[in-house]
Amino acid sequence: MIREIFRAIRSTLVLLVMTAVFYPLLLLAVGQIAFPFQANGSMLRSEQGTVIGSALIGQPFTSDRYFWSRPSTSNYSSAEPAADEAGILQTGVSGASNLAPSNPALLERIRPEIDRLQQAGIQPTADLVYTSGSSLDPHITPTAALNQVQRIAAARGIEAALVERLIAQHTDRRFLGIFGEPGVNVLNLNLALDTL
Repeated sequence: MIREIFRAIRSTLVLLVMTAVFYPLLLLAVGQIAFPFQANGSMLRSEQGTVIGSALIGQPFTSDRYFWSRPSTSNYSSAEPAADEAGILQTGVSGASNLAPSNPALLERIRPEIDRLQQAGIQPTADLVYTSGSSLDPHITPTAALNQVQRIAAARGIEAALVERLIAQHTDRRFLGIFGEPGVNVLNLNLALDTL
């Protein structure tokens, strides 16, 4: 009986070391060797080499010179802790507001967003008005990007056709041609705009 107990303890320890130490280290090594960009957070850098953000997390843009991204319920990129009334920066919480379409609070939140878009000459689309499920989505639809072309071309003094070509070059297609929807990573697109 004692021998069986020790055998069970040894088996448990061997499996623990294999699954809790060796396997994670193997995956870490494979990730760092085969996919270093993705394994390290998909960080995007400026021409000077400074990190400006992750391709996985959306950032707010308000200048007319840039494509605007989806609104967010999370104030995850604010450098102003005083503006963090909800304590989001302290908790790191992400997620949607979960407000129903009939909820007056949702209507109060989206009306100013629709007005802002219309004043800028942008046809509002769902992804420019509503937050995503995580509230961190870095993508907008190609239609939402195309709706912003005239504003950006006028603000930068460039041809609209050049901006449209940039959108086409930075549109992510469906995975394997069938999964997901086409999307445009706003941070990548705005970085490409700055290199023009």
